[in-house]
Amino acid sequence: MYLFVPDYSMYKFFRTTLTALWLTTTLVVAQPATKARKAPAKTASTTRTPADLKRPIPFDPNVKVGKLPNGLTYYIRRNEEPKNRAELRLVVKAGSVLEETNQQGLAHFMEHMAFNGTKNFPKNELVNFLQSSGVRFGADLNAYTSFDETVYQLPVPTDNPELFERAFQILEDWAHNATLDPEEIDKERGVVLEEWRLGRGAQQRMRDKYWPYLLNNSRYADRLPIGKEDVLRNFKKEALERFYRDWYRPDLMSVIAVGDFDVAKVEGMIREKFGRIPKATNAKARPTFTIPPHPDTKVVIVTDEEQPNTVVQLIYKRPEIKETTLNDLREGIKRSLFNIMLSNRIQELTQRADPPFLGGFSNYGSFIGNLDAFSSYAVAKGDNVERAIQTLLDETARVRRFGFTPTELDRARRDLVSGAEQAYNERNKTRSSAYVSQYVQHFLKNDPVTGVDFYYNFLKSTIDGVKLDEVNQLVNQFIAPENRAVVIMAPDKSKDKLPTVEQVIGWIDNAGQNVTAYVDQTLDSPLLRVQPTAKPIAGEKKIQELGVTEWRLQNGVRVILKPTNFKNDQILFTGISFGGTSLYDLKDYESARFASTLTTLGGTGDYNQIQLGKYLSGKSLSVNPFISELQEGVSGSAAPKDLETALQLLYSYFTQPRKDAEVVQGFLSNQKSFLENQIATPTPAKVFQDTVQTVLGGGNPRRLPLRPEQLDRINLDRAIDIYRERFADASDFTFVFVGNFTELNIKPLIEKYLGGLPSTNRKETFRDLGIRIPAGQITKTVYKGVDPKSTVQLVFSGDFNWNPETTTQIDALAEVLEIKLTEKLREEESSVYGVGVNGSYAKYPAERYTMRIGFSCAPENVEKLISKTLEEINALKQRGADPKDIDKFKAETRRETEVQLKDNNFWLSYLTNQYFNGDDPKEILMEEEQLKKVTVESTKAAANRYFGKNFVRLVLMPEKR
Repeated sequence: MYLFVPDYSMYKFFRTTLTALWLTTTLVVAQPATKARKAPAKTASTTRTPADLKRPIPFDPNVKVGKLPNGLTYYIRRNEEPKNRAELRLVVKAGSVLEETNQQGLAHFMEHMAFNGTKNFPKNELVNFLQSSGVRFGADLNAYTSFDETVYQLPVPTDNPELFERAFQILEDWAHNATLDPEEIDKERGVVLEEWRLGRGAQQRMRDKYWPYLLNNSRYADRLPIGKEDVLRNFKKEALERFYRDWYRPDLMSVIAVGDFDVAKVEGMIREKFGRIPKATNAKARPTFTIPPHPDTKVVIVTDEEQPNTVVQLIYKRPEIKETTLNDLREGIKRSLFNIMLSNRIQELTQRADPPFLGGFSNYGSFIGNLDAFSSYAVAKGDNVERAIQTLLDETARVRRFGFTPTELDRARRDLVSGAEQAYNERNKTRSSAYVSQYVQHFLKNDPVTGVDFYYNFLKSTIDGVKLDEVNQLVNQFIAPENRAVVIMAPDKSKDKLPTVEQVIGWIDNAGQNVTAYVDQTLDSPLLRVQPTAKPIAGEKKIQELGVTEWRLQNGVRVILKPTNFKNDQILFTGISFGGTSLYDLKDYESARFASTLTTLGGTGDYNQIQLGKYLSGKSLSVNPFISELQEGVSGSAAPKDLETALQLLYSYFTQPRKDAEVVQGFLSNQKSFLENQIATPTPAKVFQDTVQTVLGGGNPRRLPLRPEQLDRINLDRAIDIYRERFADASDFTFVFVGNFTELNIKPLIEKYLGGLPSTNRKETFRDLGIRIPAGQITKTVYKGVDPKSTVQLVFSGDFNWNPETTTQIDALAEVLEIKLTEKLREEESSVYGVGVNGSYAKYPAERYTMRIGFSCAPENVEKLISKTLEEINALKQRGADPKDIDKFKAETRRETEVQLKDNNFWLSYLTNQYFNGDDPKEILMEEEQLKKVTVESTKAAANRYFGKNFVRLVLMPEKR
């Protein structure tokens, strides 16, 4: 529930923070944070003079900002997406960096205590009240603590005036009415310590070693928000009260409200409730901490016995760039163009025959405290640290020596404008949650708050004037020898193969001596060699209640259409057909499971993968073929203006699969290296996950964890053949389209690109492989890991009757049990950070359900907590659910459905599932009828039915040493 070290700027093109990347152990490398491109009030001219650029960035006129006499700042914006909803925030400019030595962890602890008793909501009444109103604990009601701030988030309905006003009372209570009951403090110690325990592992141990070097022994290096274990166990109430008293004060607070409401009324509520908070007297000055520069290069090499991969980070720290004038905004455009072009180059390296690393990026963006940074990151292939570092260094050296090319800049401009154009087109359909983070950052760091229309028009009028030389020169600003740090994290087993500090510095100092100019590989030819022959609609059916139309095309393709006005610039689609890998014997299984991946790695038609990406630059679309166990299909999305291109790409993937043996060889080599690393140094989580997968799959070869040797069984030619087989006949495909289109304007595109798909009219379905979770009772304990933490999974499964009533009862049973286990294991026992209960079900290949219960805890508490869990299950069997918990489930479901019914993603998923399962699409209209059937007696019956004799108990324990 409680997050820290977040990154949340509204218009960032790459969202993942460096901190998050330091904590990752997976192969997939997300794009990092870049300096925020603020949300795009109209420009009067299409040219810019130097005098124009000296003007300040205008503040969005749609946002009302005010300050109360006590110093509290507020931001209010009316926004009708979603209807009858509001996003509320209480922002406190106080985080872990303000803690005294005996308070380390108490900024975060204080955040917890805000949910454990206030003046108007004693003990856990706040959570109970909101759950009863349809606000989910964790999913909706949440908070986070970071180094410099604490932010409470509360999404609430606005169609209930009493509830809406109570929400502001909650914010006020958080601000100055927390009770800090000693009994609740002691109970919450266990919860926070369990959260601390969850963070333990190789990443934390290595971070503790390199963090002081990276942050140059600044205050940030010694004030991680999670705090110190001994402080959390032993702090006195007075220390927590002192932090609350010193830093939770109105001059350090902001209230943010965005949603479907009357602005004047909201402003009145804020003034009334928050105006009565006394102005701070004799207040401490709020210090600003910095990370001091250093003239040298700090190289830190750390290893750990549970670290599976060798990871390299090159970080050039720079003073934070503040954007205040239009020229600053223009400079930000230059940085975005630089990041896009360099990211594209590095992405290309992983798409070649012999990739230099498993994944990587280079990017200029936000860092920590008063710093930005140019950062390069790579997961080395095997132990080849030198190649990973040299490649990252060579790419920046290549830019320094030769610059980017005009064609690269042209594509980057198109991509940047396309992203801003989408935001502009959606300006009246943007969700309130997308706005609040911008106002949070304005309050905390005085980041600009521009209107979407202003930014879009500024970008369009400015971007063509940004010259290539200007962007090329940025590399000299970003990369300099001072204030530089290198971090290498590796498995213990690789210690003898790691470079010395002197070697690393030598590589840096001598980088790029032999680089040559970048060659921009492009292709200028039609995506489709031959245009498809359109086939007309042969039949039509309307489902008026849902606004859905079914078309049957002459080639047998079925098309489901739901035009919506939920988003202006979005069309989503899927296409599915029965079959999948289930139709292939084990000898072909590996080729079949990788068939869609390996085929699309080749590109399509005349375009290889790199050329295809460049061809699609500036377009807002995605098309992704897939082959799963029971089906094959395609998923995608497009802006209305790019729908035809998306359908051309879809048609091409069906009819023009392309083989690229060299790229596939590189991909499989990377995958094999990654798997070998995981096996050589398996993390406790990986070992446990593999065990769960093996046990629940009954040891079936198709359910075993992927091993390196399995990749050797892949035959590329056979994989391409299987792909062709799966997509050779479109007559049994059902396509679903949801979004901003009309039947009239989409009809010719459907008839041409879907009606023109090949059709053999074969009759085909999937094959039931008989893979089931084993019957009976199974217990399996895994001993792995050095940290004192355990993970528990309890799994019940069996056959059931597929219908709307049974699936609703399973959903209800899972929710009421989760509510009860959260009360018992977290609030009463204080022995878990969180507990999850998931009820899932499927119609194919057989009607089966699964109930999973999971939590992490201290090893010594495993048996006690499993026993408590089974006691709660037995109580459900004997007495049924508490009526209050049933009411919470119904309220949450109704509120969630209200929003889902106005969401394209929901309708795409819902309609796709209904047609895949052969169910009535109108079932959604009967939800209220099904909810009425959830009663104390029905939950009792469901508990006895679904918590049966098929029970798997899986536990991860630390190694016995």
